[in-house]
Amino acid sequence: MSNNETREAWLNSAISLLRPIFSRRGFTVPSSCVASCGFASTGTRSHHIGQCWSSTSSEDGRTQIFISPVLHEPVEVLDTLTHELVHAVDDCKHKHGKEFKKIAIGIGMVGPMRSAGAGPDLKRSLIEVASRLGPYPHGRLLISHRKI
Repeated sequence: MSNNETREAWLNSAISLLRPIFSRRGFTVPSSCVASCGFASTGTRSHHIGQCWSSTSSEDGRTQIFISPVLHEPVEVLDTLTHELVHAVDDCKHKHGKEFKKIAIGIGMVGPMRSAGAGPDLKRSLIEVASRLGPYPHGRLLISHRKI
């Protein structure tokens, strides 16, 4: 799967490769979930490096994820994408609450839930997914997010 010519093709291939990590733990990533490279709704005024929008936010009913263009390292992108996929599993209904925590810990994420990232086992899985995907076809934007 290493010939993803665009970052969106890479991200959406990544979703396909990440789905089994969730399904092995009894969680389902929506089939209509798509990802793009783009800024969170607050733009560069935010510290957010990923954002998930529920299916009800979209005219076509798709869950939409945005990964910040300041990210460029494949495993870091996958880690952020995985965090956003946790939101997608419950259609963004519980923010970083109990349901999010149950899913996140269930697939191997650690840390405070607002910034939960891959623990050691999940990180190994993300490295494997990154090797299957190949380089992330994106030139990082040389800007920094800042808090509002």
